[in-house]
Amino acid sequence: MANARFRVAADEHGLTVAAVLRRHVAELPWARARRLCERGKVTLDGALAIDPSARVGCGQELALDEQAPTPAAPLRAAIVYEDPHVVVIDKPTGVSSVPYEKRESGTAMDLVREAWRRQGRRGNARPLHVVHRIDKDTSGLLLFATTKAAERALQTMFREHDVERTYHCVAHGVVKDVRIETRLVTDRGDGLRGSTRHVGQGKRAVTHVRALEKLPRATLCEVRLETGKTHQIRIHLAESGHPLVGERVYIRDFTAAGHEPIESRRLLLHAATLGFKHPITGAAIALSSPRPADFEVELDRLRRG
Repeated sequence: MANARFRVAADEHGLTVAAVLRRHVAELPWARARRLCERGKVTLDGALAIDPSARVGCGQELALDEQAPTPAAPLRAAIVYEDPHVVVIDKPTGVSSVPYEKRESGTAMDLVREAWRRQGRRGNARPLHVVHRIDKDTSGLLLFATTKAAERALQTMFREHDVERTYHCVAHGVVKDVRIETRLVTDRGDGLRGSTRHVGQGKRAVTHVRALEKLPRATLCEVRLETGKTHQIRIHLAESGHPLVGERVYIRDFTAAGHEPIESRRLLLHAATLGFKHPITGAAIALSSPRPADFEVELDRLRRG
């Protein structure tokens, strides 16, 4: 059967995409069902269902079109460290750390499970517990716990700022070495996150910026987080007059002042290093991730002016 379209029934709620597909397509082998998903031939509520082990919900629409064009190679995440308690991946840009909507797929958690399957393991063999996040458009190192004991310990480390994190970014203009400390609020008054001067409001945020390379219109920087608040690097650099290249949100003040943003195919922000004490053994773990190819392409373009 080249095409099929159907609603997930009540008794199919919680089954995998592949399992439901096999229920509705006669004599469809498991391997074929998985391959159809991975090659972009199956959609769930209109979105590609590339993960055959994703769970479906009652009422969702599952569609099969064997003539659909195969999309570009799916995003993959390399596992850079793993043991029985933690896993660290190198997340590509454009991938959410965790699902932000009930049925969102293609997140970093999905990429971990897909990497396990490539290794011949079951994708859902181990739980994944969230201990921190990086922005969807930020690439780099992302840490998950795989046991509750590790989750609790790591969450405490992040809360007490005992995790070392550095980022590489490219910011507009000439950036100087600087320590930035403000108090961040979810709405600075115009709908954007930002800093407040009101005493007693907001959460303390500290960012250390070091210039690495001066470019014709921008600066390559290394940024160390002393605290880790949502969008902290992006906000602090934007508020200092140096929004990140590729910024789409915290660019309003820059353009309002008459500046022309530098075009970029991606946000030039990369989580380059991650250091922490193992949550169970206490051993020091220091990990690094080189800037990815799409970051380097944009950087080389900026070097040429």
